[in-house]
Amino acid sequence: MPVGTIHIERVYEHPGAEPCFRVFVDRLWPRGLRKDSFHYDDWAKDLAPSTELRRWYSHDVAEFAEFRSRYLAELESPDGRSAVDRLLTLAHDRPIVLLTATQDVEHSHAAVLQQFLQDAR
Repeated sequence: MPVGTIHIERVYEHPGAEPCFRVFVDRLWPRGLRKDSFHYDDWAKDLAPSTELRRWYSHDVAEFAEFRSRYLAELESPDGRSAVDRLLTLAHDRPIVLLTATQDVEHSHAAVLQQFLQDAR
């Protein structure tokens, strides 16, 4: 993976351990998986949408545009910026793999976060 790239992988697909910074970005641990089921370097719960936003969205694709807008506002907040800065510091310019348990990656917080991080680099 080239330096600066940011990819998304699902944890249920048993992602590998190639030389990159692997960060689990869900707030809740995925159902049915043990803590040693996949390799990750960091569990960044603080990069996941707030519990309130996650419950409101409930993966209703019709609400994705509004979810994206609200989640970006969370990422732009001081706490969100701090979490993003922490991740980018930990990654040390290595490629980043965002790990998530979500089924519909295209309409998930991971996709929004991926674009946000690409713009922040």
